[in-house]
Amino acid sequence: MIRVLLADDHSIVRAGLRRIVEDSGDIEVIAEAADGREAIRLAHEVLPDVAVIDISMPDVDGLEVISQLHHDYPKLPILMLTMHEEEQYVVRAIGSGAMGYITKRSAPEQLLKAIRKLHAGGRFLSDAAAESLARCLANGGRGRSALDSLSNREIQVLRHLASGRTVREIAEAYNISPKTVDTYRYRLLKKLNLRNNAELSRFAIQNRLVEL
Repeated sequence: MIRVLLADDHSIVRAGLRRIVEDSGDIEVIAEAADGREAIRLAHEVLPDVAVIDISMPDVDGLEVISQLHHDYPKLPILMLTMHEEEQYVVRAIGSGAMGYITKRSAPEQLLKAIRKLHAGGRFLSDAAAESLARCLANGGRGRSALDSLSNREIQVLRHLASGRTVREIAEAYNISPKTVDTYRYRLLKKLNLRNNAELSRFAIQNRLVEL
């Protein structure tokens, strides 16, 4: 059996994914996480064969989880499962260490195939993710949106600010000082030519960085 860690903050989504996996006959979900910090903890405890990680989670988000797990377990196959098809997410996920990327819309048809492919040592991209990556490569390795000037951590801070989290809450989530979070906020405003948190939130919503 292929042993899978499943991380998604929506219990209904996790239940649906678990049903898909349980009907496979050769794959089992051995642990479920509702946030990024729990996903990292469980990965250390159960040592899964494949980790399936959502990008939009509270506390520590999916990109941070991928980076941490890839650092701790370089050979662990990580599949990013997300609602986002935009190329900046595909590029950042692969760059952070993910071996596969599929959307939740394609999960019923592709989840099992993706898990098996990663477990066998391969990579797997949904059609939408492959097209996004191809567009990025055609543009010289990165896309051309304002998001391309931001680091992964800046993206994470932006998403948290847009979700209404305080500077102290963000600092605690990433084990950094509130002053460091303020520095990231200042960089975001400067890079994006915005004036305040309200404009940062509007930018995040327009670029589908947060779920409404």
